[in-house]
Amino acid sequence: MELATTFIHAGAEPDPSTGAIMTPIYQTSTFVQQAPGVHKGFEYARSQNPTRFALEAAFAAIEQGKYGLAFGSGVAATDTVLKLLQPGDEVIAANDMYGGTYRLFTKIYQKFGIRFVFVDTTIPENVQQAVTNKTKLIWIETPTNPLMNITDIAAIAAISKKANVLLCVDNTFASPYLQNPLTLGADIVMHSATKYLSGHSDVIQGCLVMNDESLREQLYFIQKSCGAVPGPMDCFLVLRGIKTLHVRMQRHCENGVAIAHFLRKHSKVANVYWCGFEDHPGYVTAQKQMRGFGGMMSFTLKDDSVVNAKRVLSSTHLFSLAESLGGVESLINHPASMTHASIPREERLKNGLTDSLIRLSVGIEDVKDLIEDLNKAIG
Repeated sequence: MELATTFIHAGAEPDPSTGAIMTPIYQTSTFVQQAPGVHKGFEYARSQNPTRFALEAAFAAIEQGKYGLAFGSGVAATDTVLKLLQPGDEVIAANDMYGGTYRLFTKIYQKFGIRFVFVDTTIPENVQQAVTNKTKLIWIETPTNPLMNITDIAAIAAISKKANVLLCVDNTFASPYLQNPLTLGADIVMHSATKYLSGHSDVIQGCLVMNDESLREQLYFIQKSCGAVPGPMDCFLVLRGIKTLHVRMQRHCENGVAIAHFLRKHSKVANVYWCGFEDHPGYVTAQKQMRGFGGMMSFTLKDDSVVNAKRVLSSTHLFSLAESLGGVESLINHPASMTHASIPREERLKNGLTDSLIRLSVGIEDVKDLIEDLNKAIG
């Protein structure tokens, strides 16, 4: 099926008891058994829930994978991948990544004896040089949050396969509409489903998608044992959101093009970070592995001061100052004090994330109104 058809029908089967076209919300904690161990495939809702199973089937379909798993948040999904590791194992990770992932790596798992090596993954040779016989996982984002750096997934997958190392790709910024890492050689795809998959800023959820059955069983065992699962209502909401992912992403991309070029031409804007510019260092790779360039971007002002950045952040009306991204409404964000505050300042600056950087999640409103809002705020 084509993308649009897949998104609308993924995981959706008419309810056998009523014919309902929408997946029912099975708001139950347990399931009645005919005899001990004799049941209809469902025992306890932490382990199995029909609404969640439908969503997990949808996750697999839209990422062109075989198996999907749903979690209570994107961080919970990330946490589950890390629980595949043992003390002494090493992880190669991008030096430009979401602050919550960095915090989980360095503040939680590092103290359990797992070593994290942060490199610039946009240069595959850096990853190759970092691989040792203790490396068990490579973790990348592309595009990255918030500097929009692009990593060649196929090139990193070739390195991981040669070293017999798992490759996990955080695909949150691109969404399955723009990019499918499994088809490029990744072993696991992670999403904060809170973002584009839900699309309406009303759910916290995460997911993992993979092709390998043994890997799925390991991750499912951790999911079931550790219990970071979403409730059925949240699963229903994400199922609903996925149905319109393609039309939302089309508008996010259209608006993203217009906003990025508006900012680049603005007399008071210094730098615009968006992977759709032909002079972006990762443009050729992005064009190769993505279907479009999305609505995520960041920028700095020529008056490069925190005071001036905060003035802009507090002066928009349609762009709401808030954490998160990927909803139908436009958001503006200050990474240094919000999404990336957990990364030490010296590390942020080393990677180019300045105190005055402003991040945008361009929504699906009329782009003329969005441009006017930014123009007034920038002054």
